[in-house]
Amino acid sequence: MKIQTVIHPSSVIEAGAQIGEGARIGPFCHVGPDAVVGDRVELVSHVSVIGATTIGASTKVYPMAILGGPPQNTKHKGGRTTLVIGENCTIREGVTMHVGTDSSRGETTIGNNGNFLAYAHIAHDCVVGKNATFANQATLGGHCEVGNNVYIGGLTAVHQFVRIGDNAFLGGCSAIVGDVIPYAIAVGNRASLRGLNIIGLKRAGLPRSEIHLLRKAYKTIFDRSRTVGENIEFAKAEFASSPTAMKIVDFIAGRGKRHYAVPSLKGSDGDDTDDED
Repeated sequence: MKIQTVIHPSSVIEAGAQIGEGARIGPFCHVGPDAVVGDRVELVSHVSVIGATTIGASTKVYPMAILGGPPQNTKHKGGRTTLVIGENCTIREGVTMHVGTDSSRGETTIGNNGNFLAYAHIAHDCVVGKNATFANQATLGGHCEVGNNVYIGGLTAVHQFVRIGDNAFLGGCSAIVGDVIPYAIAVGNRASLRGLNIIGLKRAGLPRSEIHLLRKAYKTIFDRSRTVGENIEFAKAEFASSPTAMKIVDFIAGRGKRHYAVPSLKGSDGDDTDDED
């Protein structure tokens, strides 16, 4: 049995727009001619879907969100670029997501199951993995890469071109100007690392033995008695059997000359855990 598609008469659906089965378009929405609204998507009201934007199935978008706006990048010359939003996302009030630029990758990509709270912003050419949570007014500059299962706190801004590794936690009101390794907690104005996201790792089902190994790898990688290059070589040899530890090693080894966040000089690991874990 087909689910009925419902479009409120006050909304404007331009010729060429594709509306999926069972979609619900509430009052005063605007869907542009290059938009694709997937099956069972709900636009609650006053939502603008412009540009070449695709919204995945079962995503719900709240009032005043604007999806697919042109990039805020003077290098963009007006070519056709895209925004692709995954399935089962929640996009709350006032969220903005822009299409890519024609001088870069040309697409902004959002993974499945994302939760984007009020007034969050995702700029041009970003890649956001699955299960992301952006708290109120969390902001990505252009060209950022965000891994899976990442949490970004409210009022936190991530500088353009920054990479955020899988399962990282960025504390609220932070300025993230360098790459953040997988599984880490980063906090502060010009954020530093505050240890590993132990709570997130437990929730992800990582066994205790692997968490202990990951903590040892973290301390090895950021041992200030040796150079970063030496630490990486030590870690490659000592933790080769741990996929999670090697994810951090590979993340740093692949950075080129990029800046990345490091632990605070104050000396606290800041692991969000207790002595038993």
